[in-house]
Amino acid sequence: MTHEPHFDDAHSAGEARRAVREGLGVALATSAYGISFGALAVASGLDVWQTCILSLVMFTGGSQFAFAGIVGAGGVAAAPAAIASAALLGVRNVAYGIRMSPVVGAGFWRRAAAAQFTIDESTAVSLAQESARARTLGFWVTGIGIYVGWNLSTLAGALLGDVLGDPRSYGLDAAAAAAFLALLWPRLRARQPIVVGVAAAVVATVLTPVLMPGVPVIIAAVVAVVVGWTDWLGTDERADAGEPDDVAERGGLP
Repeated sequence: MTHEPHFDDAHSAGEARRAVREGLGVALATSAYGISFGALAVASGLDVWQTCILSLVMFTGGSQFAFAGIVGAGGVAAAPAAIASAALLGVRNVAYGIRMSPVVGAGFWRRAAAAQFTIDESTAVSLAQESARARTLGFWVTGIGIYVGWNLSTLAGALLGDVLGDPRSYGLDAAAAAAFLALLWPRLRARQPIVVGVAAAVVATVLTPVLMPGVPVIIAAVVAVVVGWTDWLGTDERADAGEPDDVAERGGLP
């Protein structure tokens, strides 16, 4: 019995180190993608300072790409559509904020700071952890790491855009997706998470060519929420595991 606290401390420290490693890894992969945004934004007509300020203030990759892409295609006249698309893509961060509120903790300044770092990657890394401390570390390490790296790579891409050519030829656009897949894959151990992932991916893929940017993401998120809320396939998973329903409802206690 005297060794249990030492075991718990070692286990907690291991989880914390893993959260930091995952956060830094995702930050590195996502930051590399910022070069693409810097080059694209300058090619779309923004100057270097406008590009950098957009990353510093907006700091949500999908919204930034949507804004720069629409402005590049339609010029200043397309600014209202660009703002609307960027705002729609940013709506998902509201849901992230609600989910991450218990992880961030109380306090006005803490939550105000966390709002800037509540993005896809910081939420994903945090929720992939098991303990409260590891979730908190994962959130802050990922969010701050990406903020610093993304803005530095945005500046590099904006300055070197003409030299780099088409940034997509380097495969940087796949870096962030690969990092997300690495986080998601270990969680796909049961039918319900697999169904949620497949359904959301299919919906987003089918609707992206026909709807304005941001809408397919929101609809895919709604599909995931509905599947989770109705616990679709959740009961079958308990039955397959040989766990009686009344025991599952009591949290596994006899």
